[in-house]
Amino acid sequence: MLAPLFHAWERRLASATKDRVVRPFDWGIDWISSNGHHSNTTDAAGAADSLEHWVEEVMRDSQAFFTAPRTSEFDFTDSPNALRSTGEAGTLRFPSALATPHPENNIVVARWFPSKDASSPGTKARGRAVVVLPQWNSNAGGHIGLSRMLARVGVSALRLSLPYHDWRMPPELARADYIVSSNIARTVQVCRQAVLDTRRAIQWLSDQGFERIGILGTSLGSCLSLLTSAHEPKIRAQALNHVSPWFADVVWRGLSTQHVREGLNGHIDLERLRRLWRPISPYSYLDRVRDTRTLLVYAKYDLTFPVDLSRQLVSEFAQRGLPHQVTVLPCGHYTSGSAPFKFVDGYVLTKFLRSNL
Repeated sequence: MLAPLFHAWERRLASATKDRVVRPFDWGIDWISSNGHHSNTTDAAGAADSLEHWVEEVMRDSQAFFTAPRTSEFDFTDSPNALRSTGEAGTLRFPSALATPHPENNIVVARWFPSKDASSPGTKARGRAVVVLPQWNSNAGGHIGLSRMLARVGVSALRLSLPYHDWRMPPELARADYIVSSNIARTVQVCRQAVLDTRRAIQWLSDQGFERIGILGTSLGSCLSLLTSAHEPKIRAQALNHVSPWFADVVWRGLSTQHVREGLNGHIDLERLRRLWRPISPYSYLDRVRDTRTLLVYAKYDLTFPVDLSRQLVSEFAQRGLPHQVTVLPCGHYTSGSAPFKFVDGYVLTKFLRSNL
């Protein structure tokens, strides 16, 4: 009886966004040519074959694909007093390990919310810290309240801006279209960039002396979080908020990505899309998170991350004997950000990380 009500609510919230753009389909060959794989092909069949070959190469050594050189170019700026009074100690900036054509996107921005028992940057701290990855198209204020909540319960939070979001968005964009789009290779590479950025953020936390490090991601951020956990040994626990085993299936079927699906139609089928987006699909790396404590959260009436996909991921964790906990929210994807569900969600995520770090 509740499903039609929540589904109508979800569609109403989704329709409030009026700036979605259907962008043209592109294999994105130019996004792989600078990464050791060169192709001059212009026909669709040749481009598709080139991408298939590139993906096979990536999957043979995903650890190398998702590993960035260490950096010392971290720039931490203290927050003004007004922000410090809200728990925000400052802003961290550092260069992304993957250079894109947009200079704004190549500087990573993260806001730092230390717990009371954490030392200031530059001193050795011994405590718990979490990198927070918000949802697709989150604005600069997304997950700030959650970061403050984590800090209040003793878990310092570093809230990362995803590629092509808020401060990293070039003037030509109104939405973060370049991280999820009908450009196949660009989607892979920009999601890869997010993982490389997150691993550098974890390096910064480790350099500060934090040894109990976790990650929290919502929606797109949950996918990127698992990709990071699968390749970053410093992560002890991951809280994944809205989940799916396959990147392609969410885009193909989800309410929030109907405009992306429209750009894909007639150019590629789901089976090939799933193959080409294997490098950014959690399913590809489940056995790599065997030693990571995991919370899987999904919403019972979700139209953006279809519920059968979320349940499939939960089933995979159970069948493989991977350590995990599951929480099912009595709402949908968009409504999980509305009261009272956002408070339930925040409590579940915070409690898990506090208990498992």
